[in-house]
Amino acid sequence: MKIHAFICTRSKKLRPVTQELVDWYQKAGINPSLVVGASSIFSGYEKAYDSVNPDPGDIIILCHDDIKILTDPEIFKSILIKKLNPLETGFLGVAGTTKLGHTGVWWDLNLWQDQKHSGYVMHGQSLDKVDPSFYGNYGQTVCMDGLFLVATAHTLKNVGLEKPEDFEGDWDFYDVHYTIKAHLMGLKNYTVPIMILHESIGMPREMWHKNRGAFLEAHEGMFPIEVEPKLEEAIKK
Repeated sequence: MKIHAFICTRSKKLRPVTQELVDWYQKAGINPSLVVGASSIFSGYEKAYDSVNPDPGDIIILCHDDIKILTDPEIFKSILIKKLNPLETGFLGVAGTTKLGHTGVWWDLNLWQDQKHSGYVMHGQSLDKVDPSFYGNYGQTVCMDGLFLVATAHTLKNVGLEKPEDFEGDWDFYDVHYTIKAHLMGLKNYTVPIMILHESIGMPREMWHKNRGAFLEAHEGMFPIEVEPKLEEAIKK
C-alpha cells in the first residue's frame, strides 16, 4: 500500500507554502504529485490519478496548495490507515457537516449554531497569527471541505473524479460533489484530528455559486441530506 498526495496549483512558480508541503510529504514517505496548469481541478485530479496508476488499496490525498500540515508524520499516516481500513469508509477530511441543508453551503451558520458541523482548521499565514475555526466534534459527516480530503483509490474510482456535465466552474464545489456522492453511495465520511494551517479563508466566488446552483438542481427534493441518527438518539425522538 502506498500513500499519494495530489496537489493542483495554478501558479507556475511555486509559492513557499506549496514547496514546503511537497517537502513535508516527501520526508513523510508520501508520494506528492504536483499538477501545474490543469484546466480544472477535476481534470487535474484525474491526470494525477492516471499518472500514478494506483492499486485499489492505495491511499490518495487531495489537498489545496496553501496548507501546512502540523501533525507528526507517523501519527498522520496511522490516522489515515486506521480510519480508511473499514470498507464502508468513504472520505476523510478535517472540516465538514453532519447535515447539508437547502442552501448547499456546508458551513451554513444556522446549522453551525445547531452544532451540526464537525472538525477544526486553523487559518492564517503563520502560527504567530492564527484564526482558529472549531466546527464541532470529530465524527461522521455527509460532506466535507476540499482543503484536505483523503480516500482509497478504489473509492475515488467508484465516485469518479470527472467534472459533472452541469458544472460551469472548473475549480469549485468539487468537494461537496465528491463527498456527498460517496455518502449517497452508502459510504461513511469522517472528519479526523489532523492539524492543518490553511493560508486562505476560501471566500466563495461567482463560479462557486453557479456550481452550487447546478448541484442543488441535480439533488432537488433530497434536502436536508444528513447523517442517520444513532440508535439511542432515534429512540429519544
